[in-house]
Amino acid sequence: MAEGGRRHRAFIGSFTAAGGPGLVIADVHPASGALSLTGRLGTLPDPSYLALSPDRSMLYAVSETADGAVAAFRVGGDKPEPAGPPVPVDGSGPTHLSLHAGHVLTANYGSGSVSAVPVRPDGTLAPAPSGQLLHTGSGPHDRRQRGPHAHQVQPDPTGRWAVSVDLGTDSVRVCTLDGGTPVLHREIALRPGSGPRHLAFHPDGEHAYVVNELTPTVTVCRWDAAGGSLKPLAEVQVLPGAPVGDAYPSGIVVSPDGRFVWTATRGEDVLSVLAVEGDGLRLTGTVPCGGHWPRALAEHGGFLYAANERSGDVTWFAVEERTGIPRYDGSVEVAAASCVVFG
Repeated sequence: MAEGGRRHRAFIGSFTAAGGPGLVIADVHPASGALSLTGRLGTLPDPSYLALSPDRSMLYAVSETADGAVAAFRVGGDKPEPAGPPVPVDGSGPTHLSLHAGHVLTANYGSGSVSAVPVRPDGTLAPAPSGQLLHTGSGPHDRRQRGPHAHQVQPDPTGRWAVSVDLGTDSVRVCTLDGGTPVLHREIALRPGSGPRHLAFHPDGEHAYVVNELTPTVTVCRWDAAGGSLKPLAEVQVLPGAPVGDAYPSGIVVSPDGRFVWTATRGEDVLSVLAVEGDGLRLTGTVPCGGHWPRALAEHGGFLYAANERSGDVTWFAVEERTGIPRYDGSVEVAAASCVVFG
């Protein structure tokens, strides 16, 4: 849909190995938040996570395979068009990517590393990474933490630092780029066995929230941008009671006004609402995600979106302004959906 001459679009990633269509494009109705599927491109295996360039002209996708790659697509037309071949990241199972300091950074879960692939002036990718940072360490969870598992990497709000979250080592690493190589500045330990998965910054630039996969909690942190340091302050439950089995929290989003934090929990198929209260959070409620196994969350235009991997759909919710409670409004079918981004 168009508003003021600008088209509102969503790009959805999916797991082709599980029957997903690959990259999917949708129009977004700005008033209702509804998605209307308009096209797909299935040339890249398992494009599980996506990121847009600042000018929204290029889309970047990981290929979450054993070999591991990242690809660039032009998105000015009706559907994504490949802008060169996929580039190996010299790491296995990349689960997340972001743009930072003229590079695409990938968090490689299988190899426990962060790779940096240079972005050319035209938005295409150089044929090989300029460098990578290998994580080291382990955690107390025998099956999931025998070694490092980088799960997310993103720039901080100032753009000075890159922050990577490692599920296997129960830690967050703050890095810089030196000649295109990620260099460790500081590693911050979180509670052993928590299994940190994703981090989201508060709009004030002074707080960050880490959702933990191995325990259904969020770790509240204070972020020091000047020193590139993260200080854990508290750990807050995202479920009102103990889960029946493993809960597997996944996505985390902070509302644009900074009043709420939302999380998704796959094992319970719920979205949680946490109110921001100074240096803390307070769980205020949960709602069904509208599908099964919500792998990722996104906010756009006052609506919340969940990519439900196992039910094969993307659901959207209107958010009640006063309470932050999401209200289910609709869904579209996307097999093995893994993430959604907007541009």
